[in-house]
Amino acid sequence: MWSTKLFLIFLLQYCVGLPTKTTTTTCKLNNEDDCLDAVMHPDLSPTPNLKAAQNGEDTQEYWLEKSRDFIRQQANQRPNRNIAKNVILFIGDGMGLATLAAARNLIGGEEAFLSFEKFPYIGLSKTYAVDLTVADSACTATAYLCGVKGNEATIGINGNVVQGDCEGMRNTSHHVTSIAKWAMDANKAAGFVTTTRVTHASPAGVYANIAHREWENDAELKEDCGEDTDLADIALQLIHNGVGSKLKVAMGGGRAQFIGANSITPGKRLDGRNLINEYLSGSAGNAYVTTKQELDNLDLDKTERLLGLFQDSHMDYHLDAVANEQNTQPTLAEMTQKAIEFMQKEENGFFLFVEGGKIDIAHHNVLAKIALDETVEFAKAIELARNITSEDDTLIVVSADHSHSFSLAGYQNRGSDIFGLANGIAEDNKRYLALSYANGPSFDTYFDTKASERRRPEDIIQNSAHDVFPATAPFESETHGGEDVPVYASGPWSHLFTGVYEQNAIPHMMAYASCIGEGLKACET
Repeated sequence: MWSTKLFLIFLLQYCVGLPTKTTTTTCKLNNEDDCLDAVMHPDLSPTPNLKAAQNGEDTQEYWLEKSRDFIRQQANQRPNRNIAKNVILFIGDGMGLATLAAARNLIGGEEAFLSFEKFPYIGLSKTYAVDLTVADSACTATAYLCGVKGNEATIGINGNVVQGDCEGMRNTSHHVTSIAKWAMDANKAAGFVTTTRVTHASPAGVYANIAHREWENDAELKEDCGEDTDLADIALQLIHNGVGSKLKVAMGGGRAQFIGANSITPGKRLDGRNLINEYLSGSAGNAYVTTKQELDNLDLDKTERLLGLFQDSHMDYHLDAVANEQNTQPTLAEMTQKAIEFMQKEENGFFLFVEGGKIDIAHHNVLAKIALDETVEFAKAIELARNITSEDDTLIVVSADHSHSFSLAGYQNRGSDIFGLANGIAEDNKRYLALSYANGPSFDTYFDTKASERRRPEDIIQNSAHDVFPATAPFESETHGGEDVPVYASGPWSHLFTGVYEQNAIPHMMAYASCIGEGLKACET
């Protein structure tokens, strides 16, 4: 019988320590359905127990009790109907469900929980844009910050304006405002923290109205709208427009967007302006920091507003920063802590936006190890925020703007290296990795186009933080994914965030909980 032969093959491979081929080219079972099932669900060879059963996982009572504990936890939940004095929105840029599942392995294994995964209420957000099924970080920022869906690459603009429409951007009737503005109108403070440039797509959603996310400085804007345009680029809007000029905190990278080529540190502006100096001249209480030490030493009691620009462009990946003895940048958690401590002094409360932005950038470059580490760092910032605030008066919402084409697949063993080879051999008699991408710049690294065959992944992975992972289709930059993303909530009115809803509902629910904005308010219903 074929099943007996298959078993003997598996047994032989196990005994000699070889991986198992998970499918057969020609199925010889008599029943077609059984044949198909054998291919789809291969009997992998028994392998050494890489991870011993945890606390009785090998018994049914263990799993029954875990289920009972969860039911008790859920049954004891009581909706918090307090008014949210403070609201903190955390966005893990590009943090889809596959990223979350894989990241757990870095903090203890499949059974582990990232800090926010223990929040009491969870929902799903639909991330499509007005014009795209798979959205970018600009139009999604407009959705989860301004409460309106827009078109690709536009920020703080409704669907009447398409990417690069200079005249459409000029029409202020197309502009929409963010929850940061709604908070300010209610005499609350507002600010943001990011690991990307402070002028990048996600943080720009807090304060900007722009028809193209790339118009971060005047040089980019003038290239598309003309040398004589009077439209304001994103950096200029942060320093001088109605929302940006009133933000209590703005921290991240992107120093080059604010200064010109003739500055001591060359920048990107062509208008001869130094927007950092203009910010400092606005008030003696405006503080500007460029290093972790300066941030640590800042006297918050003497500070009215805080601008922190820690790199010329995006901030360094966390793994690169810790490996660099000359590193001077703070972590996302450290920036988050300082921002919260600063704004907790506000009598009427605050709105804070925090972005783990380099999850996305690592995925675009198929750097799975870095993307997962950035996810863990993001979770640390959330845990810190929850520890130094109260669930009684602070609503914390955690979500993603979109996912990626990132996949956790195969039949790898529990306890195995998430970045390593999965258990099994593909049809080309070569191993495969548990993590991969549907597309991206690593296609040629893993596929020999001249020989028309896949290269052995074990010959490519070098146990480096900058290892690239396989991509199925060649793209200069790996793409986003279009599936729903999770939303986690804790604090006042966090029970609103359950269910499946449009991404643009998120700021309206936060506004309802904190009694701000022009929509429905908890204090009025």
